[in-house]
Amino acid sequence: MAPPRSFWKGYLKLSLVTCPVAMLPAVSEAEKVSFHTLNRTTGHRVHSHYVDAETGKPVEAADQVKGYERAKDEYVMLEDEELDAVALESTHTIDIDMFVPADSIGWIWYDTPHYLIPDDKIGEEAFAVIRDAMVASNTRAISRVVLYNRERAVLIEPRDKGMVLWTLRYGDEVRDAKDYFGEFKKAKIAGQDKKHAEGLIEKQTKPWSPALVNDPVQKALLEMIAAKEKNKRKMAKASARPKGGNVVDLMAVLKKSLQEASPH
Repeated sequence: MAPPRSFWKGYLKLSLVTCPVAMLPAVSEAEKVSFHTLNRTTGHRVHSHYVDAETGKPVEAADQVKGYERAKDEYVMLEDEELDAVALESTHTIDIDMFVPADSIGWIWYDTPHYLIPDDKIGEEAFAVIRDAMVASNTRAISRVVLYNRERAVLIEPRDKGMVLWTLRYGDEVRDAKDYFGEFKKAKIAGQDKKHAEGLIEKQTKPWSPALVNDPVQKALLEMIAAKEKNKRKMAKASARPKGGNVVDLMAVLKKSLQEASPH
C-alpha cells in the first residue's frame, strides 16, 4: 500500500535553525466501514441542506456564517476572513517555544499523533540536529501550529529517524482526576486476594500486538456486507437465466404425445 500523502508542509524552527518539514497522519479511519444515507425507494443518495431554524427555508452557502452565542438566541457573527486573521504566524511555521522533561506530560494531554519528516535533502541535517538534541536531553518540544482550521498547541517528540507531533488538549478541556477519584478511601486488601489477582495478571499477560485491538464490529459488518453482495449476485444470476427451458420440455412431451396418438 502506498504511503499517505502529506497534508501539511511548512518549517520547523528552533532559534536560527530552520528546516522544511512535512506532516503525515499517524492514524487513519479510512478502512472503517462507512455508510451513506439512501432513498430506500430509488436507491439514490440523500443530501442534507442547511435550513433557517425559524423560516424553514434553505440557506445558501454564501449566506452561512459562524456565530458565537453570547446569550440566549443572541449571536456575534464572525466572517471567515476574521477567523483566518487569527494566529497567522503559526500557519506554516512550527516555531519551538520551549522544551519540557519527557516524563512530565500526563497521558491525558495527548490528543492526535502525526508523523513529522524532513521535506527535502538539504533540511535533513537541521532536522536531525533538533531531533538528536531532544534525545540527548530527554526533552520534548512545545509549540503551536494551525491545523484543521484552528491554532493548536503541539508537542514534538523524537521517534526513530523522524519525529511525532502530537496535538495537545487545552487546559480548559482537561478535567482534574481529583474531582472524580479524590473521595475514594484507601481500601484494605487482604494479602491473599492481592496475590491471587497478581497471579491472574501474570497468567493472562501477552506481548503487545495490534491484533489485540481488532474491531469485531468492523469484521462483522464486512462479513454481512459480503454476504448481501453474494446473495444479490445469486439473485441477479437466477433472474438472468432463460425462461424457456420448461417450454422446450413441454413442447417435446406434446410432440411425442401427438405421435403416439396418431393412427398408424
